[in-house]
Amino acid sequence: MIDFLLSSEAIFALITLTFLEIVLGIDNIVFISIIANKLPESQRVKATNIGLLLAMLQRVVLLFFVSFLVGLQEPFFKVNASWFSTAVSWQAMILFSGGLFLLFKSTSEIYEKVEMPKHDEKTLRGKILDTLSKALVQILIIDFIFSIDSILTAVGMTNGISPNPDHALIIMVIAVVISIIIMIGFANPIRRFIDQHPSMQILGLAFLILIGFMLIAEAAHASQTKIFNRGIGVIPKGYLYFAITFSLFIEFLNFKIRRNTHIKKK
Repeated sequence: MIDFLLSSEAIFALITLTFLEIVLGIDNIVFISIIANKLPESQRVKATNIGLLLAMLQRVVLLFFVSFLVGLQEPFFKVNASWFSTAVSWQAMILFSGGLFLLFKSTSEIYEKVEMPKHDEKTLRGKILDTLSKALVQILIIDFIFSIDSILTAVGMTNGISPNPDHALIIMVIAVVISIIIMIGFANPIRRFIDQHPSMQILGLAFLILIGFMLIAEAAHASQTKIFNRGIGVIPKGYLYFAITFSLFIEFLNFKIRRNTHIKKK
């Protein structure tokens, strides 16, 4: 176990997944803050911290549930045609539906952030809250909604990383816990940074499109799908890590160029 966690692949997966969990959690922080700000000032910090802790517990529970379903590899439905064959299992169903969900969620989120950036915030601000318990109930519902893409991203990033499924589950749980701890400690600075650099969140959503396609390909591979007698292979995780690292490197170069240009104008 220790040898696996110290391997380069596990460390890279953990760092990448933690980063994506933080980026995906930005909207969660914003919405929790909006809800908390409708409470008396003395209860706002408490509501925010409790909301993030609830998000962590909820995601860990969902991780165990989804990991159990992904582990069900026995086919329950088979198709054998002249040009198409497949053996569908619960593992393939979860991966395929998860991939479709990430594709839909990421593209719709990108559209809303570009065309209607304040739509969801205005909807939440219109709701009246007068007690901490009501705020926590609403936060719990929002946490659940935001947990779905977080969990599917974690599954996509770690699926097949080790022959032992418990290894992937451990990495997912560690990444979720670390990301929530970071968000609790640096919620406001992280939110301000993303507000100042919205391209980071768009970039994170673009990564979800890659992960969505990867999940669909892995679902086809897990179900032994063949089209015209050609099987579908698994996309190596290294390609995904390289794409994410390269994109972040270019984005940070853009940050530096824009900052230097701004300083020169002054």
